[in-house]
Amino acid sequence: MSSVSLDQTKTVRADYDRIAADYAGHIYNELENKPFDCELLLRFAAEVHGRGEVCDMGCGPGHVARFLHDAGVHVSGLDLSPRMIEEARKRNPEIAFREGDMMAPDLPGGSLAGISAFYAIVNIPDESLPIVFREMARVLEPDGLLLLAFHIGADSVHPEAMWGQPISMEFFFFEPDAIRRLLVEAGFAIEEIIERGPYAPEVEYQSRRAYIFARNAGVVQSPVL
Repeated sequence: MSSVSLDQTKTVRADYDRIAADYAGHIYNELENKPFDCELLLRFAAEVHGRGEVCDMGCGPGHVARFLHDAGVHVSGLDLSPRMIEEARKRNPEIAFREGDMMAPDLPGGSLAGISAFYAIVNIPDESLPIVFREMARVLEPDGLLLLAFHIGADSVHPEAMWGQPISMEFFFFEPDAIRRLLVEAGFAIEEIIERGPYAPEVEYQSRRAYIFARNAGVVQSPVL
């Protein structure tokens, strides 16, 4: 990882540590108002149920892991922020959560049946995504399933504060076709790409969303120029 990436990682960790309690208070129950997201998570849960461990990467306060756990999935959570992990453990004492970086997760190769990553790449710039996706492929077993969600767009936003707390991190939007290409290069086979418009403003940020179901095909492709 370059020194620039290390600086970015430190910034993101510090910002999420600062806003962890407020973030958890505002976000933890959001799935109650997102029926389509719940439908996709139930589809993912049915696919991975009984196959082994699933990791919710960028787990935040653990609400997605909680949903999957309640759906019968053997799930754990991984997040860069120690304070966010504290919030997740406090709310979900029966689920294992660990601090870790998606760019270098401390997980054995082929150890996971699935990965859920809901907006886990929102603070990761384009140039670092190949590392993240290759690591996801590495830790997934052959035919392991990834469910990835992200904001659609070609821009980024840099808010000065969240819930009254100052932050420095940037939030990135991605075009689905660009993410599809990077996933294929990392060794994934794309099963489906789904898009939706935003829920009401009181439910979420007003952006289009994309969800990708992809399987670890075990073959890393040459970059497409």
